[in-house]
Amino acid sequence: MEARILTDQPETPLEVDHQRAVFPEGLSLDCGAVLAPVEIAYRTYGILSAARDNAILICHALTGDQYVAETHPVTGRPGWWERMVGPGKPIDTDRFFVICSNVLGGCMGSTGPSSSNLSRLAFDAREDGDAVHEPWGTEFPPITIRDMVRAQHALVRQLGIERLFAVIGGSMGGMQTLEWAATYPEMVFAAIPIATAPFHSAQNIAFNEVSRQAIFADPDWRGGRYWESGSIPARGLAVARMMAHITYLSEEALTRKFGRRTRRQNASPEASGDLEHPLSFFGEIFEVESYLRHQGSSFVLRFDANSYLTITRAMDWMDIGAEHDGDYAAPFVGTRTRFCVVSFTSDWLFPTSQSRVLVRALNRAAANVSFVEIDSDKGHDAFLLDEPDFDRTIRGFISGAAEHAGLHVGPKL
Repeated sequence: MEARILTDQPETPLEVDHQRAVFPEGLSLDCGAVLAPVEIAYRTYGILSAARDNAILICHALTGDQYVAETHPVTGRPGWWERMVGPGKPIDTDRFFVICSNVLGGCMGSTGPSSSNLSRLAFDAREDGDAVHEPWGTEFPPITIRDMVRAQHALVRQLGIERLFAVIGGSMGGMQTLEWAATYPEMVFAAIPIATAPFHSAQNIAFNEVSRQAIFADPDWRGGRYWESGSIPARGLAVARMMAHITYLSEEALTRKFGRRTRRQNASPEASGDLEHPLSFFGEIFEVESYLRHQGSSFVLRFDANSYLTITRAMDWMDIGAEHDGDYAAPFVGTRTRFCVVSFTSDWLFPTSQSRVLVRALNRAAANVSFVEIDSDKGHDAFLLDEPDFDRTIRGFISGAAEHAGLHVGPKL
């Protein structure tokens, strides 16, 4: 597949200078459409070995992006997995070449609903009637987790890498990890699916639908063509984020962090960027309310509503056994990939029971699989938080896999 590697200014509403690969001929999608051209924004950390055998691909979750281990160019916050990726860390950039790309359908430089649809022209009154390409919006074709992986595969091959030492990801990133192992088994030496499942459950589909309906109910949604009015469905998208964020935590974590503590309501919610809260009691609101409102208000500054719809729908259609009459073992029969499946005791979004479904399937497929359930009260997001047992698990598995792969690059783990 022909591609160009660019680092100049891309067409992105966030106006960030992304490192990106461009595939003019595009990708064939599971829905039957050909999406062209396709741009994939990505970041790399560490040095690729002369043998090109030390690459680790990190797959991000629903609202993540490629900025794993550096200051985010939009939020100014540390990278979302900075505590795990870097020199001497569990994913050691002194030893490994780490890649992370923004998923297809995303809004941080990769082709998605906010990208220009080159097949459609409109006339922009703000530019003296000049013809411009409209964003895809809701006309962006439906995609699957496997389509995201196809785009990553194109990027990896363009980087000159024939085989990945490891693919790792949590939540939706874990779904991508499984699709990598199923679709390109010869390219994956080790796979580490974290806090994930081989399918999206009815409960999770239900949560996603409530989030989508919140966006649809926002008057600024405008049928998905909100750019025409220069606005975004901020309230709906914020509520969607608030709803989802609850599922990432646990009752224990919420109680420990907030309990029933209250705080003063902001005198002017709009001035502070907070969502409006007209039902405060004597000017007091619960701290957990304030926290969720902050999560929602900050999220809309970096994420596109149409991307949220596209990606949540891709997650909903994830079922790695769908083409095998529900047999989750079938995609992995004959695989030589080494697996480490990780779950957390308090994760009720992707509970351990679903990880066990995956582990049993891998056992039936005679795959080499390790399974670790981490005792944690931090909920689904535990893999993003300070969790020493998790860190030791990842470090240990990567170290062992590197020995089996015969890697001798950089300092020992």
